[in-house]
Amino acid sequence: MRVIIQNDYENLSLWAARYIASRIREFEPNENRPFVLGLPTGSSPLGTYAELIRLNREGYVSFANVVTFNMDEYVGLPRDHEQSYYTFMWKNFFNHIDIEKENVHILDGNAKDLEAECAAYEDAIAAFGGIELFLGGIGSDGHIAFNEPFSSLSSKTRVKSLTYDTKVMNSRFFDNDMNKVPSKALTVGVKTVTDSKEVIILVNGHAKARALQATIEGGVSQSWTCSALQLHPRAVIVCDEAACGELKLNTFKYFKDIEGDNLAVENMLS
Repeated sequence: MRVIIQNDYENLSLWAARYIASRIREFEPNENRPFVLGLPTGSSPLGTYAELIRLNREGYVSFANVVTFNMDEYVGLPRDHEQSYYTFMWKNFFNHIDIEKENVHILDGNAKDLEAECAAYEDAIAAFGGIELFLGGIGSDGHIAFNEPFSSLSSKTRVKSLTYDTKVMNSRFFDNDMNKVPSKALTVGVKTVTDSKEVIILVNGHAKARALQATIEGGVSQSWTCSALQLHPRAVIVCDEAACGELKLNTFKYFKDIEGDNLAVENMLS
C-alpha cells in the first residue's frame, strides 16, 4: 500500500487528478481498448474532478476513449433529482469533459428489477475486462461506496439498506430531513472495488482520521471495510495531514520518507 500525504485538500486533489491523467495517457486508450475508470460521488472527489476538467480542457488528457463505472446510486430517486448521483456526476464532471455518453455507466436506482440491475452492472464491468483504476473515498466509519461496517469483504454489486447513521449524515443534502433520505441504495461491493487493477482512495479532514488509521495500521476486518485495501497489490491512499491525526508518528514519518519526491504535485505533468 502506498500512502501519499499532502499538506491540504487542494494538493491532495491535484496529486490524485494528475496521477489519474498520467495513467490514462500512459495506457494510450483507443476505441477498441478503452481505459476503464471507477468513480465516486460526494465532496471528497470534487477537487480532483475540477483538476481533471482543467487538464482535459488544456489538452493534456482526453476522455474520448475512457469508460466509467460509478460506485453507487440511491434507490427511488428520479435521475433528475438534484441529489441523485446521476445528476451529481453530470453536473460536476461529465458535462465538462469530452466523454462519450454511451461510455458512462451509473446504476439505475429506479430499475424494475434491482437485483437484475446489479447483476448486469457486474457483467458490464467484466465485458470491458475489469476496471483499470477505481477512484474512491471513505466515510468516517470507514465505508467504501455504501459498504458500511460489517459488509462482506467479498461482496459484489447489490442492493444495500442504509443505516440510521448514514441517513443522518446524508440528511444535510436533503434539507436536514432524515425522512427525505432514501432507505436503500445500489452499490458496488468491496470485492468489486478490490478486483480492479488499481485503487486510489481519497481521505481528507480530521473527521476521517480514525478511518485512515484503521485502513493503514489496523487489521483487516469487516468492521472497517476500508481495511480490505491492505490486501490489494496496488492500493494508493492520498490523504491530507488533517486526516493523519490518529496515525503513529513513525507511520507518518515512514510514508513521508519513502515517497519522497513523489509527493510533489508540481512535477507530475512533466
